[in-house]
Amino acid sequence: MSSEEISSLTVAKLKALCILNDLPTSGKKSELVERLLEFGLSKKEVGLSQQEAEQAAEKVAKSTPKEVFEEEIVLSLEDEDTLTPAVEKTVEEADTSSPEILDAEILDADLADDEPEISTPSLEKEVDKRAKLEHARENPTTLMDIIRKPQVAAVLLAVIILGAGGYYYLDNQLDSFTADQLRYGDRMQYQISGDQDGLATFLATEGFVELVMDQIDTEDDICKISAEFGGSGSLEITEGGSSELVNEGGSKDRLGAVRVVGGMGAEWLSVENVNTNSLNPFRVNRHLSIGNICDIGAITASGTADLTSTTHTELRNQDTKSTQLDWGFDLPSPIGKYQGTTVSYGVGGLLGGVETLAPGLALMLQPVEIQELFANDLIDDGATGSNLGWDWRVLGIDELNGNPVWKIVATHHDIEAYCLGTATMNLWVESGNPWAAKQTVDVRISENQASQSGCSPTSQLLNDYVLPEGELELHHTFTKTSLQRGQKQLDLGLTYASIPLANQLGPSSDELEAWGDYDLHMPDDTALRPHSFEDAIACFDSWPNTIAPGAANALENEGYIWRGTTKQTSSTVTQWNVSWVASDEQAGWVQFNLTGTPNAENCQYDKRGDLDSTAFNRDSIPKTLNITSLESRLTDSSKYGVLVGDDRFFSSSGAYQDGIQVGYLIAVPGNDIGSLLSQIGDGGDGAVTLDMSKTWDEDGLSKQLNLLADAEEGRLIGWSFITSRV
Repeated sequence: MSSEEISSLTVAKLKALCILNDLPTSGKKSELVERLLEFGLSKKEVGLSQQEAEQAAEKVAKSTPKEVFEEEIVLSLEDEDTLTPAVEKTVEEADTSSPEILDAEILDADLADDEPEISTPSLEKEVDKRAKLEHARENPTTLMDIIRKPQVAAVLLAVIILGAGGYYYLDNQLDSFTADQLRYGDRMQYQISGDQDGLATFLATEGFVELVMDQIDTEDDICKISAEFGGSGSLEITEGGSSELVNEGGSKDRLGAVRVVGGMGAEWLSVENVNTNSLNPFRVNRHLSIGNICDIGAITASGTADLTSTTHTELRNQDTKSTQLDWGFDLPSPIGKYQGTTVSYGVGGLLGGVETLAPGLALMLQPVEIQELFANDLIDDGATGSNLGWDWRVLGIDELNGNPVWKIVATHHDIEAYCLGTATMNLWVESGNPWAAKQTVDVRISENQASQSGCSPTSQLLNDYVLPEGELELHHTFTKTSLQRGQKQLDLGLTYASIPLANQLGPSSDELEAWGDYDLHMPDDTALRPHSFEDAIACFDSWPNTIAPGAANALENEGYIWRGTTKQTSSTVTQWNVSWVASDEQAGWVQFNLTGTPNAENCQYDKRGDLDSTAFNRDSIPKTLNITSLESRLTDSSKYGVLVGDDRFFSSSGAYQDGIQVGYLIAVPGNDIGSLLSQIGDGGDGAVTLDMSKTWDEDGLSKQLNLLADAEEGRLIGWSFITSRV
């Protein structure tokens, strides 16, 4: 019996053995066996018994044609058990005129349709070659056959190791990208830390202390306050439900948006952004003044603090309609426990006048939204750009939590240009995350910066005007801990059915009064209070000139009341405090009570005083609504329902709550800053505001309520409510 008939290995396996031993794979099964035995394989390795191996060895001397070494080797990734046995073709069965082209077969050029005629010996040789090639394709070597060989396994292991290194290299070559757009439902959680003992730091000295302590009732003379804090935060884009679209006529196109009432009392669709910080630990250090010296010692109080900022950005025009800050901290006495809500409508910020002068500083207070800062600029190695006052530059690739990220440095050029200080951010950004995955903030604002060389006189004047004396510093780090992405991209830039019309917003020109040229005060004509400003000013006519001579003289000679407040202290008594300015910019104030119709008996003088020189400029006083028109707008619960109710300004019937103080303020450009304001704004125009406030104790809590409105536009600027317990 021949070796072909009794070998236990398939032709495919025998060919695989030939490949592994660098032997030709041509020939029949018996030829393969004989070739392998000649090379030195044992009978067992070629699937033969001892007797069969001896019979096959007798044929070893046969030579192997050269052509078989030119044969194409075909490997199969299929398991050998899945191969279908093929019937070997003889030379006579081969088609020499039109060879069959198999799927994925690559033919040499000499197999083209237009190949030249060849001699009979050459034709026979070519037919034999094609038959052998066809045979190899029908009996491919399996991958399993190859990797069973020990030396092949070693080679594969080396390839895997090298491949892993190559993968690591390629994986760490970060592609450039543009900022990913926000989606409704996006949420990132992050950690708040710093360099000092792992805690973030804050410092305010001298005049900056007032910005921090304005909302805290304390009799301590604090000259410096600092804090160390750490904790966690979350940043989320609210995914509004269908209930927010009740005015959209059944359309769900803007699903995800949230309704918000703006400063004009109109309702808009907006994107709601909520940033929450939970600070623990939260340590506050207070330094008290001893005469003119700021004590080097510190009174430290340790506790916790919570801060939630909610911002509404209108869809179509993409302007901020409202920002609500809910905050609270719990510290030992004498500071105590404070909670508050402050709402502003399109203006203001935690950094006060500094943020107004240098927009974009608020980006430091939460993880930066990448698209807000970089827009559609490509983030790539060495890329640079400028936006919102920030100049940024991509430093290169860095690693964050084992992943490659782009590291970017940004500096606020307005802060430096105006010699207000320095503000720097380092950002680590990653593709697929709409916020900075890591962000360090270092800011130092100081009025002392104006004395530096290179600061122009204009910058020094601006510094003196905007900044109080002292310093303000902030150093912290935000680091992503988790990220969840929403589905639908924000609808920013798109309109919607319920968008308010222009005639639904501000007052008409007929409602505005031009009183700045001639009147002594802002028109009042109130119907909600027992006495108006017209009644109060009439008291000056009922007094002899000896009671308030400066005020009487100023009002008789083109002067006016630039600040006035009134509060009802009983059912029949209202208290007044009015501040006057003369045409020569001399100023002062008078306080008195009014108990009925203005006359010498009912106008009860209390006290008076002088003020520092105040700007006088009637030409800059704009047209405004009168006070009663403003009161009518603010008491409309359909527009400003948030101002109505307990612990608010108005009752459900539209009347003032007890103890509310009402006042107005005229602000005009002064001689020293008029030209400067024209450089950084429209300049020249003044402003008139209406304000309301109340302070009282209830249930062991001290409560404060404040409101501010623009008298020219009839717009609510903001309001706040604060409670404290010592």
